[in-house]
Amino acid sequence: MTGRSLAYLNRIPIERVQGLTGKRGANLRKAGIESVADLLLHVPRRYVDRSRTVPLAELPLGEEVTVIGTVKKVSIRRPRRNLTIIEATIDDGSGVLTAIWFNQAYRERQLGEGTEVALSGMVERYRGRLQMSSPDADVLDRPSEALTTGRVMPVHPTAGGVGPGYVRRAVHNALLRSRPIDDPVPGEIRERLGLVGRDTAFADIHFPEEPGAVAPARERLVFDELFRLEVALAARKHRQVDAAEGIIHSLEGGLVASFLESLPYGLTGAQERVIAEIQRDMASPHPMHRLLQGEVGSGKTVVAMAALLTAVQGGYQAAVMAPTEVLADQHHLGLEPLAALVGVRMALLTGSSANRDEVLAGVAGGTIDVVVGTHALIQEGVVFDRLGVAVVDEQHRFGVHQRVQLKDKAVGPEPDLLIMTATPIPRTLSMTLYGDLDISILDEMPGGRKPVTTRVVPPSPASLEQVYRLVREEAAAGRQTFVVCPLVEDSEKLQAASATAEYERLSKVFSDLRVGLIHGQMRSGDKEEVMSRLRAGEIDVLVATTVIEVGIDIPNATVMVIEDADRFGLSQLHQLRGRVGRGGHRSHCILIADPSTPEGEQRLAAMASTTDGFRLAEEDLRIRGQGTVFGARQAGMADLRLADILRDVETLVTARREAFALVATDPELTRHSDLAEEVRELLGDSEDWLFIS
Repeated sequence: MTGRSLAYLNRIPIERVQGLTGKRGANLRKAGIESVADLLLHVPRRYVDRSRTVPLAELPLGEEVTVIGTVKKVSIRRPRRNLTIIEATIDDGSGVLTAIWFNQAYRERQLGEGTEVALSGMVERYRGRLQMSSPDADVLDRPSEALTTGRVMPVHPTAGGVGPGYVRRAVHNALLRSRPIDDPVPGEIRERLGLVGRDTAFADIHFPEEPGAVAPARERLVFDELFRLEVALAARKHRQVDAAEGIIHSLEGGLVASFLESLPYGLTGAQERVIAEIQRDMASPHPMHRLLQGEVGSGKTVVAMAALLTAVQGGYQAAVMAPTEVLADQHHLGLEPLAALVGVRMALLTGSSANRDEVLAGVAGGTIDVVVGTHALIQEGVVFDRLGVAVVDEQHRFGVHQRVQLKDKAVGPEPDLLIMTATPIPRTLSMTLYGDLDISILDEMPGGRKPVTTRVVPPSPASLEQVYRLVREEAAAGRQTFVVCPLVEDSEKLQAASATAEYERLSKVFSDLRVGLIHGQMRSGDKEEVMSRLRAGEIDVLVATTVIEVGIDIPNATVMVIEDADRFGLSQLHQLRGRVGRGGHRSHCILIADPSTPEGEQRLAAMASTTDGFRLAEEDLRIRGQGTVFGARQAGMADLRLADILRDVETLVTARREAFALVATDPELTRHSDLAEEVRELLGDSEDWLFIS
């Protein structure tokens, strides 16, 4: 290698850059710019073309221009305390200009007499002479420092309180010491895609010679960012799937067929397709790593049961891990009757299970075929006899390592992994967050489900009275209501307090109805008692926090009231709405809100306009931006700094294709060691990403 690699530059601390010692460097570090590589990836947010210079004799008034001339005189005045005035006279042979700066004493040292200088600023006439107030100035006998005048000027974003000028100077100093920057992307890929070299890209993104150089530079650096990510995903998929020893499950045991025949309804076409995809994976010699996306009510439970029984019919065990005890209990209640139809033994294991020792013994001894549980499944002391498949529900509630821990409970060949989510994920996010997984989508709803009517209402007394009237009407018809309390902030204790206060208020409003309360701070036994009463129809109105967001299946619930709905994200609102409309009755989602931001208004308008979860997911990504989405990403996922997965979707598709093709021919990246080093260095060396030996 003839130059510096980006991986190498990522190991050089930001304080090594000229001008960033001391407080400025510390402030940049707090803003996430910790290395030279971070600094070079902090690209300009806009550019100002100051390449056109004008003779002093032809200066237009009231316009911003760039002039070049010689300093004839510099003076400094201090007319009063805390005010310093620097005045310079500039001559270019055609005319004279006065430049004036306030409280910039360093200009006297910068602009010595006889110095050639370029000035950019607004021209005005003052007392009969041409003048520029506080113009940008670059000394031209030091051409490497002419950063703001006579050229296309980059305007870098402020970071950690360090302004654009200081950032620009620091980037320039870093580039001077870093170039040439090595290029780990194979030449044939660059040539095929028409990409400029990386060294050129960094030079042109920060200090382009002309405006047209910016777009190719950005295109190259965006490709690099997405290519790194997709190489990581491709290599991880190879390690987890192609190079791993899996279980060849039998499809001939008959349990799955008996189960499907026992159902009182037929499968949708989407369910049949997805079950076939899962069984094809499970019958292969490599472990399954599949993400199952399905709208609320699309039939994921039946699909998951088919996967569980595929393992059991071949003599293996299965596990289902859910993020909360409420959801685990809901799964157990829903799956156990289905398992009983075909003689499959099932148990529940949570942190509060009274029969924990009995369940552990059954799991270890193989007398339990399927175990449903929470994080308790990955705790010490849980040992499976022959784990064949692990199903993880609402996977975004778990980290990558928790999924790995569950699979590691198996002895021998690696079990298959099915990850489920009712949260629709835009295609672009799927290719980045979950690009190492095969994806199945249940995009067809079972017949008979009626769409939920969604309305946004203000929190006025008249509007609330209408909502309360609807709740009473539904209760009179024997149906039930959820009231979800606002997100006070990201604190379960504060949400619990909010829910408790609202429960007390609504107990008075609905003194003629049976009002219940559930929140995350309640003891497990108390929560289960509330859910049992709700299922039995003994609660008319359940006041809750977002603990009911996923997995609660109460077909008799027909009204969902969400207070301060503008505080919730679109995905969460959609999940909450999915708690009603699960039976055959017409259902309602009431969003009580008085949004104070354009984003809040957009979210509520989107909710009222469609029940399509994938459309809402795309809209959520557009409104919130990917930074927010990636803020809740799995551990090890680096932020996308330049790429925008909505705007750069074509580049994302191209980068994925090239990355997977490269890894297919060089799975360990032994022939691309510089690329492997960069992926490790820039995406982090956590266990999840350290996949290249």
